Amino acid sequence: MTAALLLRRMPWITRLGLLLVLLFAFLAAFGPWLAPYPEAEPVADVWQPIGTAGFPLGTDTLGRDMLSRLLFGAQRSIGLALVITVLSFAVGSVCGFLAAIAGGWADQVASRIVDVFMSFPALILALLVLSVMGSSLPVLVLTLAFIDGTRVFRLARAVAVDLNVMEFVEAARLRGEGIWWIARKEILPNALPMLLAEFGVRFCFSFLLISALSFLGLGIQPPAADWGGMVKDNAQAIAFGLPAPLLPAGCIALLTISVNLVVDFLLDQASRRSRRG
Repeated sequence: MTAALLLRRMPWITRLGLLLVLLFAFLAAFGPWLAPYPEAEPVADVWQPIGTAGFPLGTDTLGRDMLSRLLFGAQRSIGLALVITVLSFAVGSVCGFLAAIAGGWADQVASRIVDVFMSFPALILALLVLSVMGSSLPVLVLTLAFIDGTRVFRLARAVAVDLNVMEFVEAARLRGEGIWWIARKEILPNALPMLLAEFGVRFCFSFLLISALSFLGLGIQPPAADWGGMVKDNAQAIAFGLPAPLLPAGCIALLTISVNLVVDFLLDQASRRSRRG
């Protein structure tokens, strides 16, 4: 199915979601160059209202420009979530495929290890690791990628277990092909639609988890701007009837909803094709 045909089949709400996803992707790529002020520099009085001359979205609790910090935060929040999701899929899907194809004790050991880590709530496990090892950027990325990778492992293994008993996989095995060849040439192409749909879901999970950790003070550290930390920094503005914390919170909600709208549509199209097939 071509991209043009897929776009024509989209309902208007999904088109709106796709447009917003592309807009956020553009802001993540070029936000720092579009920002009118440095992200950490106080430039005016605290909590200037929206529409103030020179500050269209007002200022925050330290007098920093909200628009600039939202643009810097877009790159940091979305970029980190994307890196974490790519890492989790690179490791989790490969390990899940190999475990399903190998079977036996290797599959059992890997699955039970993953079950142990999945028994902990993701946020609790992340808080535990970050409180012990610190919240530096490499530790944050690797911790969240590992947590998300366990979920990807379970999905990839479940899909690969079903594909592993198909005739084309048995034929490849009888030809003497190795585990890695079967995973790369037979399992991956057939599992790709499900993995791509899951990629959007896991991206939202990583994005929301980063925001939650930043709100709790164990994510991206100040003065670096990210949307979860901006909600925390400006939370007291609610008591004065100011919308400062609602701006980054709205960006978080809008991006999450937009990605889910697109993912739901793609899953529906994939389901329709499988039923026709």
